Amino acid sequence: MLKTSSKAFLKKSSFILILLITCLFSLKAQELNFTVSINADIVQTTERAVFDDMKTTFERFLNETVWTNDQFRNNEKIKANLVLTIQDQPSIGQFTANAQIQIVRPVYGTTYETLLLNFADRDWDFQFNQSQPLQFNQNNFTNNITSLLAYYAYIALGIDYDSFAPLGGTAHFQTALNIVNNAQNAGSTGWGQFQSRRNRYWLVENLMSNAQYEPVRQAFYDYHINGMDIFQSDQETARQNILDALKEVQEVNSVLPNSILIISFLDAKSDELVNVFSQGDMKLRREVYNELLKLDPSRRSQYQKIVQN
Repeated sequence: MLKTSSKAFLKKSSFILILLITCLFSLKAQELNFTVSINADIVQTTERAVFDDMKTTFERFLNETVWTNDQFRNNEKIKANLVLTIQDQPSIGQFTANAQIQIVRPVYGTTYETLLLNFADRDWDFQFNQSQPLQFNQNNFTNNITSLLAYYAYIALGIDYDSFAPLGGTAHFQTALNIVNNAQNAGSTGWGQFQSRRNRYWLVENLMSNAQYEPVRQAFYDYHINGMDIFQSDQETARQNILDALKEVQEVNSVLPNSILIISFLDAKSDELVNVFSQGDMKLRREVYNELLKLDPSRRSQYQKIVQN
């Protein structure tokens, strides 16, 4: 018979082993936490169950695929939203849609979450059937739906990594660029250089292929690490650093106006900028207001709130 101390030792060892195994599984958790919403109200079909299956299948593909070699705890997963509005179903299993992709980042020391990117993609056409397994190979084009979903998985990873380290998302943007290159020969819309100036090709071109946009990517880091992440402890320094980040973006915008990367950045940040700068030193608020008018003149009435009180 084991002595009491030996039993206690074995019990403690078993507990430690279980704890280690739990930690290992937690660290290897997949990287993404996408919420997928499907709006198919305008589609005339009695087979509505396909849209529920589509939501579930897309979420599982995005959230259960291992996209990197990095280790993520469950609370470190990158949050994102994919809002898919089905426009038409030309034939059984064939769909055209608009998509809105929002990538979300927590702000250090708070419960607040900030939008990193808000991108409208109006060129989704894909085939999907109920119970269809989704398989992806980053070296080859398999089908349009897996390429679409994988592209935005790597964009989400890259944008998030850029916000935590200068140009930290480069490897993920390179993979997204490879997906674009592989998909271009398939003939689907949204992948081509000459199809539109605001499509997937141009988003990853801004992020990866064109070195002139590197200051914008640097601004992602400065805005978040040196701005939003310290806002709770030092608001005035945070505001000044965010203004400096906006000036980095404007330097690029003055040379390359109306780029999809800058438009998507401002679509994500406009409300937040009004909230951040509606208080504080009036001189700095006027400066940021003038900077935003150069960057984003279409939202003049919204930005006027910054200097109204």
